[in-house]
Amino acid sequence: MSASKREELVQKALESFYRGGFHAIGMDRLAKETGVSKTAIYKHFRSKDELILATLRLRDEQFRNWLTRRTEALASDPRERLLAIFDALGEWFAEPGFRSCMFIKASSEFQTRGEPIHTMSAEHKHLLARYFAKLATEAGARDPEDLARQILLIKEGAIVLAHLHDPAKVTSDAKALALVAVEAGIPGTQP
Repeated sequence: MSASKREELVQKALESFYRGGFHAIGMDRLAKETGVSKTAIYKHFRSKDELILATLRLRDEQFRNWLTRRTEALASDPRERLLAIFDALGEWFAEPGFRSCMFIKASSEFQTRGEPIHTMSAEHKHLLARYFAKLATEAGARDPEDLARQILLIKEGAIVLAHLHDPAKVTSDAKALALVAVEAGIPGTQP
């Protein structure tokens, strides 16, 4: 299998797992949905877990790149970018294919800490928090790490609730809560 075919397989597997879950999508169904035989899949990945890890790496790269680019396109000021995160998320929530967070799903299906899939899911969230901390530092936050954790917590709750309830209302509520955290954490921004 060529590198481009492998990448295509990983992208198709990502889409299948995102729609159907990791445990629910067996290798027979995955072969059918991707159009790649099980034999060919196993030539590149020794196990289903290895393929799942490859899909999570791809999703991490895609999502963080998208969120960073979109946030920076929506606002130029670091303080405003901390809030624009929620505008970007609102756009994602409104997409017809929105099915919550792939990493939340992975960590709930692979619950043992230290397990590679669980660890990769946690690392994705850590990398997002680092980006939020960078924005908080640039915005002059008293404790950028603390503010980043608060923004991450609000973001994660919004993702779960947007999947369960009205995404527009969840986005609005999450952004309002993020504003409270930003005003409390950045000197001189309180009303």
